[in-house]
Amino acid sequence: MDQTSIERLSERFLRYVKIDTQSDESSEEVPSTAKQLSLLRLLEQELRDMGVEDVCLTGYGCVLATVPATVPADDLPTIAFLAHVDTVPHISGTDVRPIVHSDYDGADLQLPDDPTKVLTSEPFPALKTKIGHDVITTSGTTLLGADDKAGVAIIMTMVSELTKDHGIAHGDIRICFTPDEEIGRGVEHLTAEDLAADYAYTLDGGDVGEITYETFSADKAVVEIEGVSIHPGAATGKMVNALTLAAKFVTALPEYTRTPETTAGREGFIHLYTVNGSAAKAELYFILRDFELDGLAAHGEVIQKLTLALQAAEPRARITCTITPQYRNMRYWLENNMEPVNLAIQAIEQAGIEPVIEPIRGGTDGSRLTEKGIPTPNLFTGMHNPHSELEWVSIQDMARAVDVCINLVQLWAGQH
Repeated sequence: MDQTSIERLSERFLRYVKIDTQSDESSEEVPSTAKQLSLLRLLEQELRDMGVEDVCLTGYGCVLATVPATVPADDLPTIAFLAHVDTVPHISGTDVRPIVHSDYDGADLQLPDDPTKVLTSEPFPALKTKIGHDVITTSGTTLLGADDKAGVAIIMTMVSELTKDHGIAHGDIRICFTPDEEIGRGVEHLTAEDLAADYAYTLDGGDVGEITYETFSADKAVVEIEGVSIHPGAATGKMVNALTLAAKFVTALPEYTRTPETTAGREGFIHLYTVNGSAAKAELYFILRDFELDGLAAHGEVIQKLTLALQAAEPRARITCTITPQYRNMRYWLENNMEPVNLAIQAIEQAGIEPVIEPIRGGTDGSRLTEKGIPTPNLFTGMHNPHSELEWVSIQDMARAVDVCINLVQLWAGQH
């Protein structure tokens, strides 16, 4: 990409991150928050302004569009590129103040709105590799939203490049921006017929060169504790405090194993992420993660056994556990057809980048899409420290992701 295109990529990204798009797990609306539609409608209009085809904002909150082929496409697969617009519910996405550290010199970056938030290369060694880059951070009190507005900006820039240079050979390309990925609903309503693609890629990965075709498998667990509520002045021998039982449940959980902070690599975990309630009723929300289904089932069994044990210890309470599947390791399907992965590796190498192939300790919209029959590996965006006030990204790394995507569509155009 030339410098003008890189500047436009930066402008696009900065514009997107200033729009609050937090999703809300407790909402039953689609999308879960109306504010996501602010960015979705903007993207819809920008795609129309670029002159692409079939642009629509669906009733379930996905923006879809087609970049038409520049070569005869009858025998070519249709390739889709996806990114999600929402940010996580538990870190503020309101009044995001992105800061551009131009020509980064390697010094520590103290974020001005919270002096305790400092980016240094000691805990974040990737910073050492970005000297001379334009590094974008938050101001310290919100997340940045690079997860996944970096992916959104990369795809939109790719579309801009393709529409202004019709000499780039490619087949039909489908574009899709989804809501609610962070709460596990990103492609819940998206059908294969609506996406209308043979293969797809999510732009939702980390550092330069990363390509992922293996993710966690994921379940959600909710433990509900209904106690016996009574006036505390007359509670002797009668009250059953749901919060006290919730505390006992949490205390009984594994502390030195099976937690996010004590696991790494291919180890899974049980993560308690929200507790709601009162003395009358409490709810504990968990995510269960593992690369293998047996491991995932074992995590669920821990929660279920603790539920039964606590119920047996306090029969006056009502304690239930509900486990809901969320997504499955995309490897189970992609290992049977590695063509989209192999072409992505080739596209990365053509950009002069060393491919980084490793499982991701998380999931993407591609996990669900792959399970639905559309093989969907995940590509890098350059984001770092997602879901944090210390989130950051390099514009030059995002530009390299655009180059990879353009290489990729040309490689697929050669797959007659």
